[in-house]
Amino acid sequence: MKGELTAIIEPAPEGGFWAICPEVHGANGQGESIEEAKASLRQAIELNVLSLQESPGRRRSVVAARKLPVCPYGHAL
Repeated sequence: MKGELTAIIEPAPEGGFWAICPEVHGANGQGESIEEAKASLRQAIELNVLSLQESPGRRRSVVAARKLPVCPYGHAL
């Protein structure tokens, strides 16, 4: 089964787009187009996961998790 993450993409005030993934702490991206922002975010997520695999001591302790409504700008990766 393939996992899915949420990408929230919004227009940046200075032009272009910025993107965040609420499921992956610190994962964000930007680009001149939505596709560039998604690609940048995807790379940030991959680097974040690799970093956690290489440094298991950096893992955060999760106290609670829950699904929240996604804003209307949400796009599937």
